[in-house]
Formats: sequence, structure tokens, C-alpha cells
Amino acid sequence: MFRANTLTSTYNERQMTLISYLEDRVKEGKNFFKSKYIARDTGLSSKEVGTNMGILADNCPRFTIQKYSYSNSTTWLITPSQA
Repeated sequence: MFRANTLTSTYNERQMTLISYLEDRVKEGKNFFKSKYIARDTGLSSKEVGTNMGILADNCPRFTIQKYSYSNSTTWLITPSQA
């Protein structure tokens, strides 16, 4: 896994919040997440969630993050990386 100092030098506070949130939920077997519910659970705005999920989709090796659909909120498909 990653060391804490690697996380803080690579990701901002919001991104670390999302990573932690996603790790917990993926361990529970969940894979689909709506931005509005992530926002509610983390205290971020839906816009912050969407912006930072897009960033994490490009540079977070822990997950494969895909924008899955949009219906009242963006739905994300999150799968753990195979590495």
C-alpha cells in the first residue's frame, strides 16, 4: 500500500477524503456511487466530488474510476486495481 507521506504529497485533503471513503465502501463490496451521496457522506459539495473524482480517475492507482451514468447525479463505477 501507500505510505501516508506519499498520499499527502500527491493528493490534496479532499482527494484523500474521497480515497478513504472509497476504500471503505469498496471493501464492503460496493462499486456504484452517486456524487450526491458521496457529498452527503463526506461533507464535500457535489461539484467538489465530481471535480476530484475526475482527477482521481486519471492518477489514482488504487482504483479504476469511471463515470458510469447521469440521473439526478453522476454515478461512478469504482473497482479496485488489480496491482
